[in-house]
Amino acid sequence: MMRFSRAALTRWLRSLTRPSPQANLRRLHQSGTDIASFRIREAGVVDVPALAELHVKTWNATHRVVLGRGPTVQLRASQWREKFRSAPSCDSFCFVVEQDGSGMVGFASGARGHYPGFSGQLTKIYLLREFQRLGLGRRLFGHAARRFLDCDIDAMMLFSQVENPSCGFFEALGGERLLSKEGEFHGAYGWRDLRLLAPPISADIHLGEQ
Repeated sequence: MMRFSRAALTRWLRSLTRPSPQANLRRLHQSGTDIASFRIREAGVVDVPALAELHVKTWNATHRVVLGRGPTVQLRASQWREKFRSAPSCDSFCFVVEQDGSGMVGFASGARGHYPGFSGQLTKIYLLREFQRLGLGRRLFGHAARRFLDCDIDAMMLFSQVENPSCGFFEALGGERLLSKEGEFHGAYGWRDLRLLAPPISADIHLGEQ
């Protein structure tokens, strides 16, 4: 009989509560829109209020935080303003995905990494639940990979949690489980060839006002 770790069981149970791709696609069509209504662009300081709100909502949903117990919008806004003190670069960037007329639904941020074998780090990636499993997360990954490659960074990693149901998504994108010195997996993933993730240079990227 196959045995699961407590973390793996928690991840599986959490995955059962996620909307299916079919349910989210149906909801999208019922709203009178489709996947073509989304675009990805680079974020800037003018996006801080909306980005802080989105960050709190997605973070709380991902980590099962009771409303009011997690980081506040004020804290997130302060952190994003600090990140945007300088223009987007190889050292720090953020892409947002937004729907025409409806605002932001997800984001991904990255920075230069300092881990052996991985000179890039995807620091955050979040999507509202009702927009997950529609290919938007894959597109965000691709734009982050393209930015790193443009900066001569060909490998990146991210830190997640073992209980995060998105671990399956990271692995579907070719993420390698990075083990500790003791051979344990704590939620970190690595991509050693970002060319496998990056899309062609596209007009889908727009620079936000600074």
